[in-house]
Amino acid sequence: MSVFQDFLKQRLAQSLPGAHAQNIMRPRPSSEIGKEFKPHLPKNDDFRNSSVLAPIITWKDELEIILTLRTSGIKHGGQLSFPGGGREGDETIEETALRESREEIGLKESNVFVVGSLSPLYVNHSNNMVTPVVGFIQEKQEFSPNPNEVAEIFTVKFSELLESENHIREEWDLRNTTYNVPFFDIHHVPLWGATAMMMSELMELYKEFKGV
Repeated sequence: MSVFQDFLKQRLAQSLPGAHAQNIMRPRPSSEIGKEFKPHLPKNDDFRNSSVLAPIITWKDELEIILTLRTSGIKHGGQLSFPGGGREGDETIEETALRESREEIGLKESNVFVVGSLSPLYVNHSNNMVTPVVGFIQEKQEFSPNPNEVAEIFTVKFSELLESENHIREEWDLRNTTYNVPFFDIHHVPLWGATAMMMSELMELYKEFKGV
């Protein structure tokens, strides 16, 4: 397990797959399939800075990653996500990710070894620039969901995320438009959207590590 941790710490300091990896899981209007994709980017710096933690568990037989199911009735309620949220004050991106993870799932911050960050992802409809921070959880601990934000905490094996049978595409009606939506079929709720795009980049780096 520590071998991947060391690999990722060095790899995240280099040029990353970025948009290429994110676009693998990016929902697109069905009418734009086959056309050159041009992502929406902020026109100025007037966006919200947020960060999430991609928490990798190392104490099991194989690597697993923690995901949450958002509580119904809140922003992105009923969707799968990494723990995280908006930056407060003069926090660093890492401090935000760790604080939000403590508040949402009861993560012990001292139990996390942060190796770096994946590529920031701009979420156009919420005007959010989200930076995924990758942390390895060194020791076993119990997690407790904050019911105001998290309905469920669960883990997924890296091997499940790589399985092609768990990579699905469907046509969905979103915001009065038909979208072609790729998602990971690893839970009774699909893993799609921004979180799937961030997960895609992590999985591309894991495949690079595994040589597949």
